[in-house]
Amino acid sequence: MSDSNTTDFTNPSTFILLGIPGLEMAHVWISIPFCTMYIIAILGNLTILFIVKREPSLHGPMYYFLCMLAITDLVLFTSILPKMLSIFWFNSREIDFSACLIQLYFIHGFSVMESGIFVAMALDRYVAICDPLRHFTILTNSVVAKIGLAVVLRGCILALPYPFLVKQWPYCRTNMIPHTHCEHIYVVKLACADISISSYYGLFVASFVTGTDVIFIAVSYTQILRAIFSLPTKDARLKTFGTCSSHLCAILAFYIPTIFSSLAYRFGFNVALHFHVLFANVYLLVPPMLNPIIYGMRTKQIRGRLLRLFTHKGAKVFSWCPGSQTKLRAELSGNIVLDPLP
Repeated sequence: MSDSNTTDFTNPSTFILLGIPGLEMAHVWISIPFCTMYIIAILGNLTILFIVKREPSLHGPMYYFLCMLAITDLVLFTSILPKMLSIFWFNSREIDFSACLIQLYFIHGFSVMESGIFVAMALDRYVAICDPLRHFTILTNSVVAKIGLAVVLRGCILALPYPFLVKQWPYCRTNMIPHTHCEHIYVVKLACADISISSYYGLFVASFVTGTDVIFIAVSYTQILRAIFSLPTKDARLKTFGTCSSHLCAILAFYIPTIFSSLAYRFGFNVALHFHVLFANVYLLVPPMLNPIIYGMRTKQIRGRLLRLFTHKGAKVFSWCPGSQTKLRAELSGNIVLDPLP
């Protein structure tokens, strides 16, 4: 009988994703905020990409890295949400073994890429504030492209062992994963073998990526703050610090949930399973939703371009109305400068 069970699951053709164990009755309600976040993330990140592409003044290192972040967020979100919503709405829990490995690879690979992009953005802020006269000569388009390539390669290489480690283990217990997606450690826990290599590698990647990236960002901002406090006036200090505020908010939104989730999983032995699963989804899905909001609201150039885009469209629509030009000039203050109407 033991041999039969081993044969059944040694090479499982599918895994079963259980969603959020213990909260199955609330799956439909839980799906509402997640679906809302998905819509906001898609619209927000596509808007960022559209604005940067259309506005020549935004063709610089900071905004190139921001576009990389938007693309990474879109891929990361899309690798998780559609399957999660199919579980919540249609009880479609099966996932092909190969699809599970691909999803696992994308989650870990693009999470590492996102962390690397924050490091690249910290480098950009460091050069822009500490050596502003050489900002565009140091971070040329070719240098930005090389940094971007290094970020992508690091994510691809560090995530590559995950699917191979999952594939090599025999699965003789069950093929049911108590999660909404193929999280590496939850998958290898189903194996009937010593999974120490998988556990140690996952711990190494988490500590290496988070540790080195946070240290680099902290060193960069230490130098940035020194440069800011050396400025002669309070207004200059506030204005310069404002150029970093959106980046700092995005960093905190990404690293605080990531570190908390990792610590809760490693040391939160008395924490309920559904809390682990919920928080694992939050730390993966909330930053991609918040990033375009943070940069859209706190970055003057993006906010201004977005406002001009909608204002220009509104003016075009209004100009087609009979008597609109006369009414427009009669109602608006003479201090407002209007674009020529077609």
